[in-house]
This record gives sequence, C-alpha cells and structure tokens, in this order.
Amino acid sequence: MVIHSTAGDGGNRRASVFERLYIGNGAFDIVGKRMRWYVSLGLLVLVCIGAMGLKGFNLGIDFEGGTKLQVPAVGAQGPISEDQVQEAFTEALGHPAETVQLVGTANSQTIQVRTESLNTAQVSEVKETMFQRLQPLGADGEPSPAAVSDSAVSGTWGGEITQQALLALGVFLVLVTVFLAFYFERWMAVAALIALLHDVVVTAGIYALTGFEVTPSTVIGLLTILGFSLYDTVVVFDKVKENTRGLLGLTRRSYPEAANLAVNQTLMRSINTSVIALLPVIGLLVVGAWLLGVGVLRDLALVQLVGMIAGVVSSIFLATPLLVDFKMRDRRYRQQAAKVAQRRERGSAKETGEPADEQAEEGSERTLAGASSAAGKRSDAPQNRRRPAGKSSRPTGKKRR
Repeated sequence: MVIHSTAGDGGNRRASVFERLYIGNGAFDIVGKRMRWYVSLGLLVLVCIGAMGLKGFNLGIDFEGGTKLQVPAVGAQGPISEDQVQEAFTEALGHPAETVQLVGTANSQTIQVRTESLNTAQVSEVKETMFQRLQPLGADGEPSPAAVSDSAVSGTWGGEITQQALLALGVFLVLVTVFLAFYFERWMAVAALIALLHDVVVTAGIYALTGFEVTPSTVIGLLTILGFSLYDTVVVFDKVKENTRGLLGLTRRSYPEAANLAVNQTLMRSINTSVIALLPVIGLLVVGAWLLGVGVLRDLALVQLVGMIAGVVSSIFLATPLLVDFKMRDRRYRQQAAKVAQRRERGSAKETGEPADEQAEEGSERTLAGASSAAGKRSDAPQNRRRPAGKSSRPTGKKRR
C-alpha cells in the first residue's frame, strides 16, 4: 500500500507497519498466507504433544503427595539462605529436596522445602540436622527445634481439583459451542473450538518443555485463559460477520478478502487488548513471585502469561483462516469468488485495452451489422421510388362528377 504524501514530502512514501496497523485496510495478507500459519502452528502443536507424551509434567506435591517442611529465614547466626537449607537436607538424607524456595516478606519470611513422602524417622533426621546447622529462631527469638515444622500432603486433593477442572472445562466448551452456533454459525463455532484446543495444548506443552511445576493454581489459571482466548476470537468473528453480510449478492470482494479485512480491522484492537491484559499478569509474576516470594502467584501468573499469548496468536492466525477454509467448501462462495475475479478481469481489460481478440470480434460484429443494414436499405430503395405511382392508383374515396 502506498500513501500519497503532502507537498512537503516531495513525493510518495510507503506506509510504515504502524500506519498500516492503525488504518486497518487489509494491508496484511493474513488469510491469504494461511498455509504457512497452519504449518508453523501445526509443528508447534506436534512438539507440545511430543513433550507431554515423552517428557511428561513436573507435577507438584499436591498431585503426587509428599512432605513439606518450613524453616524460618533467620537463624542465630543471621539470615538463612535457600542453599544452606538444601545442603542440610542433602546431608541428612543423602539426596537433595525437590524444591526449596523463599516465601513471605520481611519478618514473616520462611524457607519452604517440598520433597517426596518421608517417614517419621527421616523427618526427625532432617529436622535435627537443620536445627544443628542453621539454628533457626522460634517465636520467642531464641533457637528452637520446634521452629522447623513439617506436614504431610496427600495427592488426592490435587486429583480432586483436576477432576473438577475437567468437569468445568467440559461444561464451558458445551456452552460456548451452543452460543457460537446460535449467535454466529456452525463453522465459526468449529473454528473457535479448534483455536481454543490449540491454546490448551500449547500452554500445557510449554509447561512440559520447560519443566514448570504443575500445581492446582496452574489448573485454575488454565481455565481463566480460555475466556480470554474466546473473547478475542469472538470479536474478530463479529467483524467477519459484519463484513460478509449479503456477500453472495455482491462482486466487490470474495469471502477470504472480506475475512482478511476483518482481521486487519481488529488487529490493532487485539494487540492493544493483549498488551493491557498482559501488564497486570507480568506485574503479578514479578511482584508476587520474585519480590514477595509467593509460589501460588507465580504458578497462576505463568500459566496466564503463556495462555494469553497463545490465545492472541490463535485468534489472529488460526481461527479466521480456518473459518475461511470451511466456508469456501460451499459451492455458493466459490461461485461468488469466481464472479469477483471475472469482474476484475473485465475492469482490468477496459483499463489496459486487452484482450484484443474480444475487441476484434466486437468490431467485426458491428461491421457485419452495419453491412446488413446498408444492404437492407439498398433493397428497399426501388420500392420506395415506385411507391408514388402506386399511391395515385389507389382510390381516394371521392366521387367524380
């Protein structure tokens, strides 16, 4: 697309990316290049499925069960670091703990240790070693063995959370399908569900690839991103519906072109909405996880960050292109696209004077028609000349005297 500049610019200049985003006049051929999006996103989905099948998930203690210990972050000799706690645990049992992290703020900071299920003797050994090496302070400000607390975590609670989440996901998908099928149409509902499935698979696959710990907060966060992904897709589809209303009776643009225009018209809105939505999530991740040391906030923010990015990508590069392919299976839309192409060919021929063969045929037809007309006039000429004589022989209806 070329934008004509003012006189001060001294000519024409090509519009920048931001100008094209702001104008939204279909300058980005997203639908026309849909095969490359299919290949790219398909490979990403295959990698994620492979990671989930081969590597698996790093399930948290709430899903697998285990033992959790908490140690105050301050000891008789000063602050206690996570490395010191890990060293004490390794010295007691001969292997490191699964996770050691600092949680809380200021005077309420503690170091949380999560590991596989330990028996009573092992727990006692770990607590004794930690007290001897770290000298954690109790509530009275004096070193105390009771400052190191322990608790057993059952894996059934995480399983119950997962079952309830799957049930909620099933109900959500059914309601979404019904809504989209009635408000929009069948193929829009199918395309939106495929994009939604893409978001879930990609988010879960990235967790498997990176080894992020899967906790109940992760499962809850996964449910929250579904609404965001669906919202963005519905906005784009609503614009597609508006642009394609009465399209079969028009020859200005085809269905793929109208859908691509809708994506461009909502592209800037999608980017702005995503940036605004991601800012608090990033803030939750930075402040809640790194500054405050709250693991639950970190798990919730991570899944939302990954899921929102996947949702934006699928709503732009997957949902609408899929819808176009589904709609173009209909013979009526293919015929309408052919009419659009024919009209443009005729318009181009008028501008460029091509094709010459058709013009020659039209010229020959006009010549033949002119010749026939002239021959007809010549054949009628003698009759016209004899007509006055015939006219005098006809009775006038007057009586002679």
